Amino acid sequence: MSVLDGVEIGLGALVVLITIYDVFQSVVMPRPAVGRVRLSFTLIRGAWRLWRKIAERPKKLQTRETALAAFAPMMLVTLLVLWGFSLIVGYALIFSGLHDGLQPQPDSFGTTLYFSTGRMLAFSVGGIEATGVATRVFAAIEAASGFGLFALVISLLFSLFSSFQRRETAVVALDALAGAPPTGIQLLESCANDGMPDQLVATFDEWRLWTVDVIESHLSYPLLFYFRSSHDNEAWPNSFGAVMDAATLVLTTVDGGPVGHARLMHKVGAHFVADMRDHFRYEGEVVAGVEREEFDEACLRLERAGYQLHNPDAAWEAFSALRSKYGAWLNQTTKGLGVPPAPWIGDRSYLPHRERAGRGRRQRRVA
Repeated sequence: MSVLDGVEIGLGALVVLITIYDVFQSVVMPRPAVGRVRLSFTLIRGAWRLWRKIAERPKKLQTRETALAAFAPMMLVTLLVLWGFSLIVGYALIFSGLHDGLQPQPDSFGTTLYFSTGRMLAFSVGGIEATGVATRVFAAIEAASGFGLFALVISLLFSLFSSFQRRETAVVALDALAGAPPTGIQLLESCANDGMPDQLVATFDEWRLWTVDVIESHLSYPLLFYFRSSHDNEAWPNSFGAVMDAATLVLTTVDGGPVGHARLMHKVGAHFVADMRDHFRYEGEVVAGVEREEFDEACLRLERAGYQLHNPDAAWEAFSALRSKYGAWLNQTTKGLGVPPAPWIGDRSYLPHRERAGRGRRQRRVA
């Protein structure tokens, strides 16, 4: 065995181990841990930034949404192909270093790669047989690796699409109460106008469980964050934000609402947002993300719907404090995922104080 053969064997073993490590971390034990390297997630995040820049170029909204929605399924297929191809290349390098154990010996690395593909996918390869002890062992290991990878892929597909369907079922159902795009104010108005206080309680309880499910599934399989809703004017961050806003209004502004259920929803939701902040490494100023004028308008709508409200000044202070725990991070998440904005959620560049500041600067320039 030459030095070059040893280098090929070592490099092949390294490629195989790195690939198996990434598959194990991403599928078998996907829960994030401090200091753990996740190669597939790094690839997904980098690919999303590039894909989003390209997909957002068309001016037509429907075209942009279609392009953005294609990313997650396409990336899922890409990951599966990369895992399989990496294993094939890794084992091909090992077989190339152990070429004496193959009969007849491959005449090129391409032939060795073809032999490795056959071992992985379990089809016969043009008369080449593993005759040496080491090559037989690695041929058997590669066949087992291929079988194990396919089994894990099937399991991953079921997990991803099951989690996606559970997430979207609640999002679509919320339309009837909160509108499309959804808002927390519309949610409260619908329950009041139709005399459904129990429905508000049920919504808080349902979305508290929904949030727990999304925490576990989406942080375990980050690709789920990039699966978009299939219905117009719907997006899971906007629906989650609408329920959080409704809970925050009940806790701070509405007198006599289901405070206990709202508090549980707010606590679980704040936990989810904190996990998202750490996962996506968001940084920035902690702000409520809602202007006083917007809050006052919401209070007028709630009064017309029949709600009794607390003192507006005290309610505004309490509302701002509670919404600061999730407002800024929620806006960053929606913008980072390219989600069309909803009232109080998403792109806040239109805020009244910014418009006033812009007019003031223009006036000073004219003066």
